[in-house]
Amino acid sequence: RRMEPAGLTLKLLLVGDSAVGKSSLLRRFADGAFEPGLKPTVGVDFKVKKTVVDGRAVQLAIWDTAGQERFRTLTPSYYRGAQGVVLVYDVTRKDTFAGLESWLNELELYTSKSNTVKMLVGNKTDKPDREVERKEGLQFARKRSLLFIETSAKTQDGVQHAFEELVIKILQTPNLWNKSTEKQGVQLMESSAQQHKNLCGAYCPLS
Repeated sequence: RRMEPAGLTLKLLLVGDSAVGKSSLLRRFADGAFEPGLKPTVGVDFKVKKTVVDGRAVQLAIWDTAGQERFRTLTPSYYRGAQGVVLVYDVTRKDTFAGLESWLNELELYTSKSNTVKMLVGNKTDKPDREVERKEGLQFARKRSLLFIETSAKTQDGVQHAFEELVIKILQTPNLWNKSTEKQGVQLMESSAQQHKNLCGAYCPLS
């Protein structure tokens, strides 16, 4: 029996240092709004967005975790069961780019699915004082097999595209979301060599 397409709910997480624009990205994508003076997230924020990607109706449950140290103890439980993770840094702050390594380590530690789809997002491209070049982000993403895109929550540039790419990649990995394949233990993963080839360098074409 096929699953009702509309019944597919995917859990996505936004992680990254404080003030890189995670909440702004979420608001822009889920509500189409931008608030310049958003306060730091306390604990966790959560939004549900229904959308159609690649002709398939999906419901996205998007968790926005606090980037501040004192809330970090909350995060392990949020990683559980996530099919997609968006790692966000601020292109105007080198320190937030340097902090990505520890976020990736945390992901490795807490995500329950080894093939969780990860996307690196360089946010705030509308600002003139860039400290992290696009090619640095691209190299980092390639080295660690992450999808990559640059965005601006303010101008909405790349935001829709980022979430769509992430969802398309998850849909292409059925054992992330299809319970029946898990039960039968069917391995639908491509060989890792294939996978590496499919991870597109900049952002992937939507075709």
